[in-house]
Amino acid sequence: MLLVRNIRLPLSCGEAQAVREALRILRLPASAVRQSGIAKISVDARHKKPVLVYTVAITLNDEGADPALAGAAPCVAMAKQPRLVLPRGSEVLADRPVVCGLGPAGLFCALLLARQGLRPLVLERGPALDERVKAVEHFSATGELDPNANIQFGEGGAGTFSDGKLTTRIGDELCGYVTQTLLEHGAPAEIAIRQKPHVGTDLLRGVITSIRAEIERLGGEVRFNTALTGLKTQNGRLTGIETTAGELPCQVLVLAVGHSARDTFEMLHQSGLDMTCKPFSVGFRAEHLQSAIEESLYHEAAGHPALPRGEYQLSQQTGGRCVYTFCMCPGGQVVASASEEGGVVTNGMSYHARDGKNANAAVVVSVDGRDFDEDPMKAIAFQRQLERAAYRAGGGGYAAPAENVQSFLNGEGRLTIGRVQPTYDRGVTPYDLGSLLPGDLAPTMRAGLRAFERKIAGYTAQEAVLTGLETRTSSPVRLPRGEDYQSLKLVGLYPCGEGAGYAGGIVSAAVDGLRVARAILGRFKTGI
Repeated sequence: MLLVRNIRLPLSCGEAQAVREALRILRLPASAVRQSGIAKISVDARHKKPVLVYTVAITLNDEGADPALAGAAPCVAMAKQPRLVLPRGSEVLADRPVVCGLGPAGLFCALLLARQGLRPLVLERGPALDERVKAVEHFSATGELDPNANIQFGEGGAGTFSDGKLTTRIGDELCGYVTQTLLEHGAPAEIAIRQKPHVGTDLLRGVITSIRAEIERLGGEVRFNTALTGLKTQNGRLTGIETTAGELPCQVLVLAVGHSARDTFEMLHQSGLDMTCKPFSVGFRAEHLQSAIEESLYHEAAGHPALPRGEYQLSQQTGGRCVYTFCMCPGGQVVASASEEGGVVTNGMSYHARDGKNANAAVVVSVDGRDFDEDPMKAIAFQRQLERAAYRAGGGGYAAPAENVQSFLNGEGRLTIGRVQPTYDRGVTPYDLGSLLPGDLAPTMRAGLRAFERKIAGYTAQEAVLTGLETRTSSPVRLPRGEDYQSLKLVGLYPCGEGAGYAGGIVSAAVDGLRVARAILGRFKTGI
């Protein structure tokens, strides 16, 4: 298959014109083509006149002609088909491998193990997705929090209640395997072609439960409402685990617990496992009118039906730290994401249609081990301290402190609600957000926001709203592992995914789960 990239066309053109342009570049008649289609679509709005940029996939009747045509123009190349090469181990595994956590990393790790006959046992501290959705909706309506069933914990992990964003910067060929699997389980076909693909919180739920059902059909087992509480070891090897449902023999444990499993991190630390500080970030959720963002990005073309909802990603180095936007949710809402009583945590989500009035994104500033004396327990304590301060500032009931961007820049602590209506589901309380951030974090955030205004006109508009605090951008800890993906201190323990410090998003976490599964398959015989 050939890929013809960088076909730039006006918004008024469509996919048929893109295919015709690809054939013109290749100097081929339509009769020479067995199949053609759009492999990728992106938007270039840099010059105030947006254009669509297509990559067209061409399959020839004579596939042997591909190499000769690959050099027909600089924009033409042969496509590399994603391959998943699996090693075959020789050790005998007496007990089923255990996967702890059913977020993206645990889900994809368990799926690959199940597809190869290892019948994994999956432990998830939260409930199945239907019950989890009910718990989240109950918390949103009443403020009654279930510490094990919330936006952080339960089937699908924290990514379930986001946007289903599939954008990633990693170049691993396993990304294609992740995309293909999601498509097989009901994700919309457009995720294969969009520059910034997303599934949407509403559609992602069905995809997750479908993947779990495949794991179970293949002999895997998922035990919900079951948390890991301890490890049993002998001579540096894992021999068993302790859970809230009792003890289990275990030679292989995939630790894919997510970035918010603080009690698990504390248990591992007390068990003597190596753990280091990992950089993360804290800050707020910024809300603007979605239409205003699109006017700034697309100019006079804003609102054109050929354009996707406007998204942005901004960053600015300021005083040795980085201020940046993260997890931008077009047409979305800000959601209450606490997993511990007495703490306010914000996050963002949107549905597949992205048809809400507001855009929201995390605006955060980086912190690292130097801020915590390189002590991972101090890093966790720092997050918890901020969340409890935000709870007090909101006045209780998981209401969140908020203020206008201009008020934050001036340190005024005022909130005037105009065209931008805050969407945080537990309600907001006017507060001086800068007073919640210690040290140089607030001044650094202000400098970053002023820089963002130079990149997106209106970013610091008076009507824009900041809601705090955003503290769960990524895991504050890393569990060191070797080239074989096992813990450096405990044979049989496989730290995995975002919680272990090796991923940052749905796709990268899923890929890490596949890498760990591949390492296990390279060590043990299949077909337990």
